[in-house]
Amino acid sequence: MCTSMTLQTKDFYFGRNLDLECGFGERVVLTPRGYIFQFRKEAPRRAQYAMLGMASVMDDYPLYAEAVNEKGLCIAGLNFPGNAYYNKEADPDKDNISQFELIPWILSQCTTVTEARALFERIHLVDIPFKAGMPLAELHWHIADKERSIVVEAMRDGLHIYDNPTGVLTNNPPFSFHLTNLNLYLNLTDRSPENRFSDKLSLKPFAQGMGALGMPGDSSSTSRFVKAVFNRMHSSCAEGEGNSVGQFFHLLESVAMVEGTVLTPEGIFDKTTYSCCINADQGIYYYKTCGNSRITAVQMHKEDLDSAELMQFPLVTEQQIQYVN
Repeated sequence: MCTSMTLQTKDFYFGRNLDLECGFGERVVLTPRGYIFQFRKEAPRRAQYAMLGMASVMDDYPLYAEAVNEKGLCIAGLNFPGNAYYNKEADPDKDNISQFELIPWILSQCTTVTEARALFERIHLVDIPFKAGMPLAELHWHIADKERSIVVEAMRDGLHIYDNPTGVLTNNPPFSFHLTNLNLYLNLTDRSPENRFSDKLSLKPFAQGMGALGMPGDSSSTSRFVKAVFNRMHSSCAEGEGNSVGQFFHLLESVAMVEGTVLTPEGIFDKTTYSCCINADQGIYYYKTCGNSRITAVQMHKEDLDSAELMQFPLVTEQQIQYVN
């Protein structure tokens, strides 16, 4: 359960809520240009472009949930259970990439969505886990830059790539359904509604916000998609980095999981473990966690991007409160 989105103000922003029952050892990880990625089926590759995002690190390998590279290209992997499919056999005529390798494969060599889209013509996603006993997560991907946004879904009937005019992605069903489903809500508006019920009755709004009556408010992926798209499309904020970042987190908060409201079949509460906002133009990764609502930031360009070693920034998870008296 996750929601990702883009936002364009003076700069371009990309981010997501990661909704999960528990953490996965995540931390902010900066992969510099000198780091060499080892791939299961392809030759090792030095990171041509540095990348920054949220990952767990195993055996000195960053397992990214989402990241941005120094050129402003962003990717997030979101849960897509039951629909995601990775090939059991390699294809000798293509680049055989496992799910956990996709983000570094793209971000280490592409500068734009257009370049990434072209690279998918050669990508063959294979079912190779990171290590034995660690099954691959079933994902689809949101890839975006300031010019374009796409969704990539690897399914049993092939690889599907969609242009994404909404700038939003959630989870199941497939993305094509979400686009069709928006037609059910074409009557929603940010304006005060007019009486279309009957000209024989004197009906008028009795509160602000009634133009969006009927917008779903539950935590399902279809409802989060509708609400996130509506809020993003009508977003307005004052100039300045602080206002843009604050607005982005407000958008994510509008579709976040409140712990205790969604109980999984395993009897565990789903929750938004962290939310992030990436200024892709400036290479700044902002985040908040379930336990700490204060915004913390990591700046890519304050580090040595020509290094060969991963740089890891543990999360600040304890609530931070500023007392004024």
